[in-house]
Order: sequence, then C-alpha cells, then structure tokens
Amino acid sequence: MSLILGVLGGMGPAATLDFLGKLQAYTPAQRDQDHIRVLMDLNPQVPDRNAPSPGAGAGAGDVLAEMAGGLAGGGAEVLAMPCNTAHAHADLIVRASGLPLIDMIGGAAKAAADTGAHRVGVLGTKGALKLYREYLAARGLGLVTLGGERQEAFMALLYRIKGGDLSSRARSEMAGMAGELVAAGAEALIAGCTEAPLVLSSDDVQVPFLDAGDLLARRCVDICLEFEPPPPI
Repeated sequence: MSLILGVLGGMGPAATLDFLGKLQAYTPAQRDQDHIRVLMDLNPQVPDRNAPSPGAGAGAGDVLAEMAGGLAGGGAEVLAMPCNTAHAHADLIVRASGLPLIDMIGGAAKAAADTGAHRVGVLGTKGALKLYREYLAARGLGLVTLGGERQEAFMALLYRIKGGDLSSRARSEMAGMAGELVAAGAEALIAGCTEAPLVLSSDDVQVPFLDAGDLLARRCVDICLEFEPPPPI
C-alpha cells in the first residue's frame, strides 16, 4: 500500500498534466495496482498568483486552503502542489488540511546545492523568486535573476505558454533567457515556474538544469511509496 497523494493543481492546467505524467513515469510499476493513488483538484479558477495590482491575488490562499481541506476530506494523506509561486501559501494549506505538503521550493534549492553551485539562476515569477532567494540564502547560495525589463518579458512569455504557445519561437526565447542567467554567473539553473519546462530542457542549458516540477514528482514517488518519510506538519 502507498500513501494517497492529494494534488492541488490547475496553476496552470498544462503544467499540472506534465507533473502527473512525470509522477506516473517515475513510479516503479508492473501493473495498474502498483501506481500511486492520486486525488486531484485541478482548479484553473484559483486567483492569479502573479497579479500586479496591490492586493490582487490575495484570494488565492483562501481557495488553496479550501482545495487542501477537500483533498484531506477525500482521503489524501500527503499533499503536493506543482506551482512554485503558490508555495507562498504553504503554511495556510498545511493548517487548513492538517496534512504535510511536499516542499517544491525546498527540494529544488537542495538539488541546486547538491550540484556544488554557488550562484543559482532561477526562471520564475517575482513571487517565486522571493521564495527561492530565501531558500537559497539559507544554504549559502546566491540567486541570479533576469533584470527588470527581461523579467517582464519572461512574464509575457509565461502567459503565452499558459495560452498554449509551445512554438519554436517560445522555446528559443526561453532558452535565450536561460542563457542570460548563465552569462550573468549562474552555475546551475532552476526552472522555477512549472510552465518553463514545457519549452525548456537540459539540452538548452550549459549548466546543471533543475526542473522543480520534475524533482517534486520524484519526491512524491519516494514519499508515497514510503522510501522516505513525509515532511513534518
């Protein structure tokens, strides 16, 4: 028997489906019954975590807390959320559900430290970058980010990807931004937005490439199959 995984998804839907595909691929299974049971709330109606106006997006925490409580009520025993920015509401999610949440940001920061890098580039929203700055600093690592206008260009590209643009142009633009971080001194690169790996892979990056969603999927498998204990509440 494995632990039942509850997934807070829909931020965005394509990234969530990509995460579920990785979860399935990494599960050592010979038959249907060997796979992890997953309870999913794929809710694209969660308020925009990246809304620029003051106070906008503040309702995201309340919606995520409600989703987490629903998953707990449905039988989930541990939670995962394939959205970096939404981890700003991690404490609220844990309090509302009474369940452990597998930390996506912490897992990626640890993986970055394990590469031996001292400066880590992150492609992510402003909210996600704030979280990564804190987690990386706790490990003695520096954060490398895009400049103001280039960060805005990243956000524009992010919303295009959310709208279904997986074109060669989108791939080229994302690879270019990754290259800018490496040129600025990044010794490892974290895809700190779950849309980024939809158009970016390790083949596009000349330093160790860490997909936070991929790392989360791997850790979900290890925890749900009880190869490692769930995180504390």
